[in-house]
Amino acid sequence: MSELQKSFAKSKLAKLPSDVPMSDVMYAHHQGHDDDSSSTSSLSSTGTLIPSPTRHLFARTKHTQPSKSCPWTDFFEQELFLPQESDNLHILHHVYLTSPKDSGPLFVMHHGAGSSGLSFATCADEIRKILPKAGILSIDARGHGRTTTTTTKTEQETPSTATAAQIEANDQVQLDLTLGTLSKDVVHVIRQTQERMKWDKLPDILLVGHSLGGAVITNVAKNGELGPKLLAYAVLDVVEGSAMDALQSMEKYLSSRPTRFPSLEAGIEWHTRSRTIRNTNSARASVPSLIYEEPSPIDPSRPWVWRTNLSETKPFWENWFIGLSKKFLEARGGKLLLLAGTDRLDKELMIGQMQGKYQLQVFPEAGHFVQEDQPTKTAQVLADFYKRNDRSALVLPPKVADMQAAAAMKKGAGAPGMLGQLK
Repeated sequence: MSELQKSFAKSKLAKLPSDVPMSDVMYAHHQGHDDDSSSTSSLSSTGTLIPSPTRHLFARTKHTQPSKSCPWTDFFEQELFLPQESDNLHILHHVYLTSPKDSGPLFVMHHGAGSSGLSFATCADEIRKILPKAGILSIDARGHGRTTTTTTKTEQETPSTATAAQIEANDQVQLDLTLGTLSKDVVHVIRQTQERMKWDKLPDILLVGHSLGGAVITNVAKNGELGPKLLAYAVLDVVEGSAMDALQSMEKYLSSRPTRFPSLEAGIEWHTRSRTIRNTNSARASVPSLIYEEPSPIDPSRPWVWRTNLSETKPFWENWFIGLSKKFLEARGGKLLLLAGTDRLDKELMIGQMQGKYQLQVFPEAGHFVQEDQPTKTAQVLADFYKRNDRSALVLPPKVADMQAAAAMKKGAGAPGMLGQLK
């Protein structure tokens, strides 16, 4: 800093209230010049500067335990454990549910690889603020979250908590994570939820999928197994071209991230500091479902490990995304593609966009987890998307045959009156 700059700074500081700490002033300057993409900036952004009610114009907001987790009950009404017997396996599907009210729609959410149903927690909460009658069904896929797969039914498979024993049992089973299997799981879960909740009929459904989940829900839409109950589907930040390109560097990414954490809070903090998740509230909601504490840790100083071993899913990576763009454009129903950048569009989708085959929304300020980074904006886009595809809101003109029949009835009803007048 030059002498002239120092002199200017001193003259400005002299005009400030005497009770403003120098550290806060320097913090304000630091905030204004940091690169948002750095982990340092991500960390410092948790201490936003706001005017205080007194003369402390630059008082820093007080945060109590910024990395403390948020329970799922803050975002959903209940959780369900839905059993399924398949190929000598017992699968206990775990979902988070807020039931629709009256004739409200049901948003069915499917997360990406390595994530969980709580990836949509904050977004689901925002959707309900805009559409109070809407329901949310957020799924934990096989090998993710609290969904477990075992070869035999055990006492641990009770609808209470996902224990370490359940997770270890999950690891001992060769999971089938092919696109076809995951798609069938979605339909099974929807039907089982209807049965468990005793719904006379399925509500109108909007499928929403992030990353891998986008490929799954697109496949469900293309197969048409939900029939006319599927109004539309939305894919979040995944297209075939960029997904296939990203797979080339996936292993390098997985080898660079931590394999263990000293605490749950440390896991949450890593996600925000690395800007994997750019919204602290979203990280506090979703990260607790991504890691768990080992009962007998190899490293006692870092007992928290990932629930899902993403490296073991490598055999399925290409199967998830091959043909995605074509299926997305061909499946019936309204289509929405929400991306974090237009550079992710491949040729097929660019042509489809120019032909008006789907709605495109871009959030350049978000990272890959768009629904977590920007839950309010994502919820608004999804709510508007539903309203545009809501059949109950359509007022169709009467059919020509109905109009002719009504005219004939009116004419016939008027004839006796005219005869009476003549008499």
